[in-house]
Amino acid sequence: MNPEPMAGAPIASTNPVARAAAAVWRELGNNWRIIRADRLGAVGAAIIVFAAIIAIFGPWLMPHDPYESLRMADGRMAVLRQPGAEYWLGTTNLARDLLSQMIAATRTTMVIGLVSGLISIVIGANIGLISGYYGGRIDNVLMRFTDIIYGMPFLPFIIVLIALFGRSIGFVILAIVLIVWRTSARVIRAQTMALKQRQFVAFARARGASDMRIIYRHIAPNILPLLLLYTSFNIAWAIVTEASASFLGFGDPNAVTWGGILQDLWVSGYTRTAWWWFAAPSIAIVLLVSAFVFVSRAYEVVANPRLADR
Repeated sequence: MNPEPMAGAPIASTNPVARAAAAVWRELGNNWRIIRADRLGAVGAAIIVFAAIIAIFGPWLMPHDPYESLRMADGRMAVLRQPGAEYWLGTTNLARDLLSQMIAATRTTMVIGLVSGLISIVIGANIGLISGYYGGRIDNVLMRFTDIIYGMPFLPFIIVLIALFGRSIGFVILAIVLIVWRTSARVIRAQTMALKQRQFVAFARARGASDMRIIYRHIAPNILPLLLLYTSFNIAWAIVTEASASFLGFGDPNAVTWGGILQDLWVSGYTRTAWWWFAAPSIAIVLLVSAFVFVSRAYEVVANPRLADR
């Protein structure tokens, strides 16, 4: 007879999906502890959480419609009002509340950054895992394709793609994804080539595990820190790229973005006088991109433990 489990003792799940999910959750917990141990990483995580809260609750936080032209108490248009008690971040030349525009732009930026970053890391991870594991002709085809993508100039390619297919948020995300995955694919390929020589892969193969099971059940969890590291990098690149494209006039005209706010400032001709109009989106871009870089810097210790001794 099999002994019954002790009362209160945790029962190990026999479901392989549940075991894999539990392993991923434990790894995320370990990584979160490392982020908290790094001061800049903790600051970056706090900024990201703050931006996410603004993005989620933005419609309820905006004091005005971002496209509404406001009037002051005396009936005059609130044109180019400096930051104050009535308009915390000031107004634009069209009397629009800059705080409301910044809140609306935060949601757009977070959506574009997160979706682009996550999709690109999925593409890069799969190409890197398959290329590194199989090697040979498959590796040559996938890496030559990656080289072709590397040869494309980053911002010009995205601008041309958006100009050809449209300036919607969906096409902006697609344009970013088609470029950003390339670096993570190469790094993950190199890590996979090293891991497939390890004993645990040989044992799994000897027990009859399929290639897909070895790749996604045994190798992929071991490169999770690397995936999280490059996810942060990809999101930061996506935010910078979207802001650059919007500033050049290739963003979604129906969405408020930080780059679009700067483009409106440039077109208005008040660049030298309306300092608050320039400061708010510029500081927001720098802070959010720096936050993801700080988190990436903390994850580097997970991906390369030797850095912890420095």
